[in-house]
Amino acid sequence: MGVYLNPGNDRFRRACNSEIYIDKTELITKTNQVLDTEQNCICISRPRRFGKSMAAYMLAAYYGKDCDSSKIFAPYKIARDKDYVKHLNRYHVILLNIQNFLSITEYSVDAMISYLQEEVIEELREVFPEKISEQVKNLGVALDKLYSKTREGFIFIIDEWDCILRDKQYSDYDQKKYLDFIRNLLKDKAYVSLAYMTGILPIKKYGTHSALNMFAEYSMTSPRGFAEYIGFTDKEVKDLCEKYGVDYTRMESWYDGYTFPGIPHIYNPKSVVDAIRFREFSSYWTQTETYEALKIYIDLNYDGLKDAIVKMLAGEQVTINPERFQNDMTTFNSKDDVLTLLVHLGYLAFDREQSAVFIPNAEIRGEFRNAIMGEQWKDIVVALEQSDRLLKATWNEDSEAVADILDAVHSENTSILTYNDENSLSCVVSIAYYNAMKEYMKIREFPTGKGFADIVYLPKKYSDKPAMIVELKYDKSPEGAIAQIKEKKYVESLETYHGNLLLVGINYDKESKKHTCVIEKWSC
Repeated sequence: MGVYLNPGNDRFRRACNSEIYIDKTELITKTNQVLDTEQNCICISRPRRFGKSMAAYMLAAYYGKDCDSSKIFAPYKIARDKDYVKHLNRYHVILLNIQNFLSITEYSVDAMISYLQEEVIEELREVFPEKISEQVKNLGVALDKLYSKTREGFIFIIDEWDCILRDKQYSDYDQKKYLDFIRNLLKDKAYVSLAYMTGILPIKKYGTHSALNMFAEYSMTSPRGFAEYIGFTDKEVKDLCEKYGVDYTRMESWYDGYTFPGIPHIYNPKSVVDAIRFREFSSYWTQTETYEALKIYIDLNYDGLKDAIVKMLAGEQVTINPERFQNDMTTFNSKDDVLTLLVHLGYLAFDREQSAVFIPNAEIRGEFRNAIMGEQWKDIVVALEQSDRLLKATWNEDSEAVADILDAVHSENTSILTYNDENSLSCVVSIAYYNAMKEYMKIREFPTGKGFADIVYLPKKYSDKPAMIVELKYDKSPEGAIAQIKEKKYVESLETYHGNLLLVGINYDKESKKHTCVIEKWSC
């Protein structure tokens, strides 16, 4: 076994020995399906701490020669696959972590490429003595010559492949040189049985073309058949919570929220594991990178970006076009580019059907709140800080206080939260009720038998607070809002809820620029 060539199964074995391990071995079924085919190049992009390296070690353990991994994989799902034995430990594997190579060569791209080739060629000569001459310095050439003599294919597993594209210090020249190296090593090569790359970003684009167009890409905006292998699924988390006696409802609130077609609930694995290990719900994943990293992006001066952040803080979705994003962390031309990057970094979730982004859960919402603690966001911060007062006033049925607080929130944020209709009123009300998301599940445009309630706040299972139906009016009356709740029988749609309920009618008068409010208690 070598460091890079056939590195063995030790690192995957350690993952399996961990207190909490989720079986993701069915990923191997996907890679087996494309072995030695025209579709044998796969690029998976996920946020940090979503299991990228563990998957790389798993594939190396399964395919790599010079070790026997049968006992490690025997308890897991892949062992029941019809092709399991056919490919188990049958290939030469080259496992490369580009970040490690960069750090060893003091972050020089030229030195990194040279050192990588020297190290792998040296290990190839040890395994295949006298088949690669000392004059060969290029890894692709070495593998071409080797394949012509042995007809043995290789599996390439490249982790952190995009780290050069994520760092501002690297010029376009450096990036292109690196991408050319990867392309020349892997594209249309007979010695490539499988190439599996993983990183944070999708493959870098130049204009309308990809430098590595031989790869099928699976990303946070387009995961396709690999969606269930990005993070933990709802069933996996429920099973963990049951096994370890952890409150599933609170786990869901803190870490659920990423969504893919056919798999609407994906959790952050790092945070779930730490919440179970430490028996405490907190921000674990975000501790691996400071909120300053998020702040850099949301403070960028693009038209509409600040509005979009405010709407998402209010629990709304924001429509974007992710297709123009250049798949790096330095090239931005619009707010959509920034928001698309935040999806790939894991700070936002992406609803592919609506082509919209949103803040996925309480952990990330807290990170956004930390990131806006600055002069540029001071008016929004003040509004958020008034949220507890607003909630208490609502629970106390103090309609005058509710109206006064909404007046203050609106007047302090007229540059961002301009009223044009009931939708913009909804954004202001949602921002004002920001802290409600600690106790409630917020449902915008809650469907009823005779229309849609504007906002419904349903208390989470651990909360003792009353449910709230909030109906909004623009240039009408709060009494009319309450009447609509009753006439359209919105309450009947909460048939599964039993407990105290508050009906909240809010109106904004355009001429007086004042809010008025009526609150009624209702029993379900």
